[in-house]
Amino acid sequence: MNKTSFDYLIPEWPAPDNVQAVITFRTCAQSQGPYQSFNLATHVGDDPQQVEANRNFLKQQLKLQKQPVWLNQVHGTEVIQNPVSGFLPAADGCFSEQLKQPCVVLTADCLPILLCNQQGTQVAAVHAGWRGLCGGIIRNALNCFSAMSTVIAYLGPAISAKHFEVGPEVLVEFLSNAINNQHRAEIQKAFVKTTADRYLADLYALARAELNNAGVNDVFGGDFCSFSQFDQFYSYRRDKNCGRNASLIWRKSL
Repeated sequence: MNKTSFDYLIPEWPAPDNVQAVITFRTCAQSQGPYQSFNLATHVGDDPQQVEANRNFLKQQLKLQKQPVWLNQVHGTEVIQNPVSGFLPAADGCFSEQLKQPCVVLTADCLPILLCNQQGTQVAAVHAGWRGLCGGIIRNALNCFSAMSTVIAYLGPAISAKHFEVGPEVLVEFLSNAINNQHRAEIQKAFVKTTADRYLADLYALARAELNNAGVNDVFGGDFCSFSQFDQFYSYRRDKNCGRNASLIWRKSL
């Protein structure tokens, strides 16, 4: 399974030795109320000073030499390339070739995807809700890499299919953006009809379908549920007013 270090999950995947990746749990630091306790998002109503303290604690614990690039996430498909710390781009993905520069995305049910190439020279973090997945954010992120065939992916904690009910318009939109017949069939399998007008949608299956159809077959993770794993992850669908977990990836010196 996965290892923990302090209050962080370290993904178990065959990333190169110089690629570091961490996903935070909600169980450390001092945010209060619905944000308890390790909220890292500034846009959810938490005390800004406490969020800043949490971010500084994260940087200290992980011994980061540069501040992560915190995105202004808008549920879109924009992927920023080689950003500079301190800049707040409106994007839902971050790609970097820079040494020691963490890419990070925040989630509470949406799917965080961590990407790197087998050479360990390029990394990316993606925030993929259903709109981003449907709109092609995974492909946009993969297009930043020199060669898609060398990319490996890790699917972090998201809401599981049994807790993610959607309307038929979501299925229709995904099918309208299918790349080919195989992709269309895989999308259809990711939706299970429960009533005349409701489906259970599998974000993990949808992400795997997109990755596989882009030529990325080394896909790991995807065995979490942010909705049901209350002690570890925030869930917007469960709690509405809540904090955000962070998924980070960066290149280190060997």
